[in-house]
Amino acid sequence: MAEIETKCIHAGYEPKNGESRMIPIIQSTTFKYDSSADMGKLFDLEAEGYFYTRLANPTNDYVAKKICALEGGSAAMLTSSGQAANLFAIFNIASAGDHVVASSSIYGGTFNLFNVTMRKMGIDFTFVSPECTEEELNAAFKPNTKAVFGETIANPSLVIFDFEKFAKAAHSHGVPLVVDNTFATPVNCRPFEWGADIVTHSTTKYMDGHDATVGGCIVDSGKFDWMAHKDKFPGLCTPDESYHGITYAEKFGQTGAFITKCTAQLMRDFGCIQAPMNAYFLNLGLESLPLRVERHVANATAIAKFLKNHPKVEWVNYPGLEGDKYYELAKKYMPKGTCGVISFGVKGGRKAAEDFMGKLKIGMIATHVADSRTCVLHPASATHRQLSDQELIDCGVSPDMIRLSVGVENVNDLIADLKNALEN
Repeated sequence: MAEIETKCIHAGYEPKNGESRMIPIIQSTTFKYDSSADMGKLFDLEAEGYFYTRLANPTNDYVAKKICALEGGSAAMLTSSGQAANLFAIFNIASAGDHVVASSSIYGGTFNLFNVTMRKMGIDFTFVSPECTEEELNAAFKPNTKAVFGETIANPSLVIFDFEKFAKAAHSHGVPLVVDNTFATPVNCRPFEWGADIVTHSTTKYMDGHDATVGGCIVDSGKFDWMAHKDKFPGLCTPDESYHGITYAEKFGQTGAFITKCTAQLMRDFGCIQAPMNAYFLNLGLESLPLRVERHVANATAIAKFLKNHPKVEWVNYPGLEGDKYYELAKKYMPKGTCGVISFGVKGGRKAAEDFMGKLKIGMIATHVADSRTCVLHPASATHRQLSDQELIDCGVSPDMIRLSVGVENVNDLIADLKNALEN
C-alpha cells in the first residue's frame, strides 16, 4: 500500500475472516474482562486493550491508525476537536513555567488558546512572524522553550510555513516542531518529510469533508529523541507517579512515548475523546479524501484566477496562483497543490465585503471551512473578532478580508455565483 489513495481506503483496519468489511462502531463505554488481573495489566500498560472509552476506543484507534499511515507517523490518537489536538500536543510536553515559540500567522482560535488560556496555565508564548529571519527566530528561544508551533497553510491568511527554517531552529535548540496540517492534509503535504516531529489536524475540515463531525488528531513522527533532551522533557523522561511510576520514553521508546503519555495522562484527565460514531463518519470522509482534495484545488485555482482579473476585486491571496507571494514556497512543499481556501478583498472595504457575501446564492455564510460546500466568512467579524487591530495584522487578517472556502460543486456554477454577487 505505497500510495496514499490506497491507504485512504485500506489503512488502519484489516478485517479477519468473516468480520465486518467496514470499520465497526464500538459504541460501548466499557469493556468486559474475565479477571481483575487481566484488567490490571491494562492499567499498568503491560497489555494492549480497552477498559473505558474516555481513554481509548477501538473504533477511534482504527481511524487514528489510518491517519497515522497517511502522515507516515509512528503513532496517533483522535481527539474531540482540532482545538483539543493542539492543546494536548503542546500540554503533553510543556507545563507551568515553560515557553513555546509559535508562528503569529495561525488560526485565531489557536492564537487565543495559546495567548490567553494556556498563559493562564502558566505557559508563556512568543509569537514570531513566519517571514522572520533565522536570527530573529533563534532570538525567540529561551532556556525553558519546549516546542515550536506553526500551520502548514495558515488559516485564513494562507501563509505557507517554511518547514526547513523552523525545523532547523527547533532542532538546534533541542525541541520538537509541531505543525497543524489541517488545510493541506497529508494528500498535499507530509510535514514529517520536511522536519516536523508532531502533526495535528482538525479532522472537522477536509478529512471529514461533509460538515458532519467535529474532531481532531495528533500524529507522532517517532523521530524526536526525547531521552537525548531528557532535562527538557521530564514528563516523558522521568517516572510518572500518577501512572505507576512509568517512564514513557524508556518503556515505549521514541515511537510510542508521546502518544502513550498523551493518552494515559491527558486523555485520562481531560477526557477530550472523539465519539466513536464521529470516528466512523470521519473514516467515510477519509476514503474519498484524495478525490475531494484534487477537486478543491482545481476549483480554487480557477476561481482565484477569475477573482484576480475582476475589476471589483482589490486583491487575492492564493498560494497556488502563479505570482502569489508564497507560490514558490508552496511549489516546494506542496507540488500537487495547496488547498481550496482563497482570501481576497473587494473594492469598498468592510461594507462592500458584507454586501458581496449577502448576495451569494451557492456560497453560504458559515463559520466552517474546508468541506464539500462552498462557504464564505469575514474573519475580522467572526473567527478573529477577539483580536486587536495589531493582532489582526500580525495574523495576516485585514478588515476587508473575505475567506472563501471553495467546495466541490461545478466550478462554472461557482464562478457565476461570484460574478453575480460582485456585479449586482
